[in-house]
Parts: sequence; structure tokens; C-alpha cells
Amino acid sequence: MVSAKKIILGITGSIAAYKSILLLRLLVKQGAEVKVLMTPSARSFVSPLVLSTLSGHEVLIELAEHDRWENHVALGRWADLMIIAPLSCNSLSKMSVGLCDNLFMAVYLSATCPVMIAPAMDEDMWKHPATRQNIQLLLSRGHRLIPVGKGELASGLIGEGRMAEPEHILEAVGRFFEEGTSLAGKKILITAGPTYEAIDPVRFIGNHSSGKMGFAIADELIRCGAEVTLISGPASALLTGQPAKKISVQSAAEMLDAVTQYYQDADVIIMAAAVADYTPVVVHDQKIKKGADTVSVELKKTTDILQFLGKEKKAGQLLIGFALETENGSENARKKLTEKNADAIILNRYVAGESGFGSDTNQITVFYKNGLAEEGILKSKNDVATDIVRTIKKMLDA
Repeated sequence: MVSAKKIILGITGSIAAYKSILLLRLLVKQGAEVKVLMTPSARSFVSPLVLSTLSGHEVLIELAEHDRWENHVALGRWADLMIIAPLSCNSLSKMSVGLCDNLFMAVYLSATCPVMIAPAMDEDMWKHPATRQNIQLLLSRGHRLIPVGKGELASGLIGEGRMAEPEHILEAVGRFFEEGTSLAGKKILITAGPTYEAIDPVRFIGNHSSGKMGFAIADELIRCGAEVTLISGPASALLTGQPAKKISVQSAAEMLDAVTQYYQDADVIIMAAAVADYTPVVVHDQKIKKGADTVSVELKKTTDILQFLGKEKKAGQLLIGFALETENGSENARKKLTEKNADAIILNRYVAGESGFGSDTNQITVFYKNGLAEEGILKSKNDVATDIVRTIKKMLDA
């Protein structure tokens, strides 16, 4: 997994730095050679002596110390991977603009290897627009984000912003090295998020899809080396990888147009989006003013994109659809599998607040066209995405 890999572990000034001790120990136990790099402020949170003892290398902090200059360029070229855990809000900001005021930043700017980031900060800082913009900027440069956790924070509040647990980071590192090229050369089209069907300029018909499941699958595909084209409705989820193409749409008609443009070159098509089944017949040019006690909105069917793809599917092309059901799930999923000419249908079990739209967890059952089915357990959507991508690999190898 990580045996014999060369890894730089960057530690910045955050209370979560205590977790880096365990992460370092796990990496070394797996056989990785790890060199630890700290910002000056990180010394307030974790002892360099502990880290040097565990790594077997001197911990590097200052660009110049004891009449010696650290060769940041050589170190940046040495590693197979740079992991920054924890990544503080301050260092994130410096990384986004390339501010080089310490050894950590000098090595980061010299690194020729991939970079993984595990942020740690309070929830309000994590959700601040400046932080979101900085994260997106790093992702656009190809960095890999290890999602933050939700729980008790240093402030005493409960919320998002906790650094991922060391075991989860180790799993992410293992997947990076193990699966980084397993889907290389494969072109995969995936849709995600809801669609919004306009009633007038300010109102729409939509659903509660956040895009989390589709985005998680896209991220896992990118980590496996696939060339991913993502077509997304107005989702609130955060994409951690960088797809080959990302197309943003609003309505079912716009999603159909985008899918029509890109589906022919795809080896695999994954329809994870929650596309509206109906759209208003009339879209008003101006906001509908409040008047009568009741208002009727006439609806018409949208084009069934999955069914369209099932009819147009080429030999050797895999088509995977999603179904979210509140009753008769297995029966409806099998019916959809046949009617849409799909190779697999992934059934989401909808339980409010637990699985399905908007939640961080999901429980799926995969129905195959050969009649077999595989039922999963309740997991995080990131873990479910890993299972789905493994399923796709098996189908491609079959």
C-alpha cells in the first residue's frame, strides 16, 4: 500500500496537530519513509522531538538554522506524496496565493509530487467564503482534499471542521497509491445533483438532492485515474478532485443537452443526478404576484435521459442508473433496470436524515441485468462511492 513510498508530512499550527503523531506512526508502520515538515507555529502544538523519534529523521522547521540552509528544492523533488495534516486556515491562505515566508511554504512551492490536504479549523472558519474559495483554488491545481469531519471542535462547538482521523487519512493515502492508475484511459461521464425547473424568474420546482453522492463517485473515479466528465445540476456538495470537464446546468433540458454532447465517447455512463420527471408547461417572464388563494401549475414530462441513453448505448458501453424509492424499492429498481436497458441500477434507501438526499450517509443495493443483486450497509457516502467504483471495475473486467 504505502511500503517504500517517500512521504512528506507537513504539519501546520492547529490544535489537531496531535493527530499527526498517530498518522506518522501509522505511515511508518506501513513501511513508508516519512520526513516531517513543520511551520514555526506548529511547535506550539506538537513536539519536534516526538516526531523526529518516530520518523527517524530530523524535523525540519526553519529555512536557515545553525548556519545551515535547508535545500527545499531537493526535498520538494524527493517525495512521492506530500500530506498536509493538519492544514490550518492561515497556511491554506498562504498556499492559495503562494506566500513563501517559511520552510514549509518553500518546500510546498517546490514540490513536484501530488499534494493531499487535511484541513482543520472551526466551523465558521471552514464555511467562510474566503476558505471555500481557497479550497477550490487548491483543488483546481490538482490537490486532493481529505474531507473534514463533524463533531466537537476546539471552540467547544459541535460542527464541521475537524481534521479527518489518522486512520481515514491512511486509507486515502493507500487508495492514492493503490488505485491511482486502475482506471487510467477510461472515459467516464457522470451526472450529479438536482435539476431546477423554472416556474418564473425566482421560483422553481426542484428536489432535495445535494449532489454529495454523485460528487463522491466522481472524486473516487478521479483518484483511480479515470478521465471524468461531470455534469452537475445546482448542487451544494464540494468536489475534491479535478475532473477533465465539469459542466454546470440548471434544468432537465440543459442536462439532456450536455449528456447528448458527451455520452458517445464515454466508456462508462453513471446517471447519479436526481433529474426532474416533470417541468412547467409555461415559464412566466415576470414573477407571479400573490393573488388568488390557489394557483395551478401545469406540468409536462421531461425527456427520460436514462431511457434515451439505454436506447443509444453502444456495444461495450456501461450504463449505470440510480433509483431513490420510498416504497417497493427492489421491485421498482428491477423494473427500471429492464425498461431503461441499463447494465446496473443502484437503489438508494431513503430514510430521512439517515440515507438519501442531503444526508452524509447512504445505503445502497446494486441490481445487475443478470438478475443478481448486492445489498450494502449504511456507510458514509465517500465509502459508498468507493464500493460503487469497485463495482464498476469488476463490470469492466468481466
